[in-house]
Amino acid sequence: MESKRSMIKNIIRLRGNNREKIEDEIVIEAPVTIYLNGNELVTLLCTPEKIDRLALGFLRSEGILTTIDDLASMRTHEEKGLVEIDLKGESVSLEKFYGKRTITSGCGKGTVFFNVIDSLRSKPLTGKMEVDSGKIQNMMNEMQQRAELFKLTGGVHSAALADNEKIILFCEDIGRHNAVDKIIGECLIGGISTAAKCFILSGRISSEILLKAAKLKIELIVSRAAPTSLSIDLAQKLNITLVGFVRGQRMNIYTHHWRVKISNGN
Repeated sequence: MESKRSMIKNIIRLRGNNREKIEDEIVIEAPVTIYLNGNELVTLLCTPEKIDRLALGFLRSEGILTTIDDLASMRTHEEKGLVEIDLKGESVSLEKFYGKRTITSGCGKGTVFFNVIDSLRSKPLTGKMEVDSGKIQNMMNEMQQRAELFKLTGGVHSAALADNEKIILFCEDIGRHNAVDKIIGECLIGGISTAAKCFILSGRISSEILLKAAKLKIELIVSRAAPTSLSIDLAQKLNITLVGFVRGQRMNIYTHHWRVKISNGN
């Protein structure tokens, strides 16, 4: 069954020497352009659902808005792949973002405006969140169970926001960054605090993901995949705990291991 998240394509499948025509479910990739105060800001390649959340989360990640109160209006045109956002107060000048655009290591060559060197001057987080290792394993398993679009197509990443007990929000997208930004946008719209929370991810923990978390005071990032060297260096400096390769009963803790408490019997 077709939806705006996936569609049916006719393909040829080989099994050994056998060739057969079948219908396959393919994840949809589409451009979404964000207009800010009447000016085109950026085009993101994404799974075209929750594009309002994606736009707000992207602006929050880039420091262009801080709270939902900064928003004057938002118009979403899903068929055209457009989100028009107006902010309160003085008109936002896009000139300060020119020349700062960075091609990221994300899927589809994601775009960000932050300056990595500036991020090195960020202050470390002061939170004292702790999470039981068994809870981490359970939440990772739950996230994988929720990943319906991945099960259907095999073509997306998952992201979840959790406290030290349970998953609060969940999103999927073709891009790692987009999935996280949709979570952030959902928090803005729902008034959900990100303090004393953790990200649970399916994909690689890169420096861009780490810095998105730091801006939101996310203290713990957990993934089935690996972190990069720069994300480890930044996490060490910013007092963020990185946990990678969470699979079955094992996980690797790369920074600030004190936040992960060992479960009885682990």
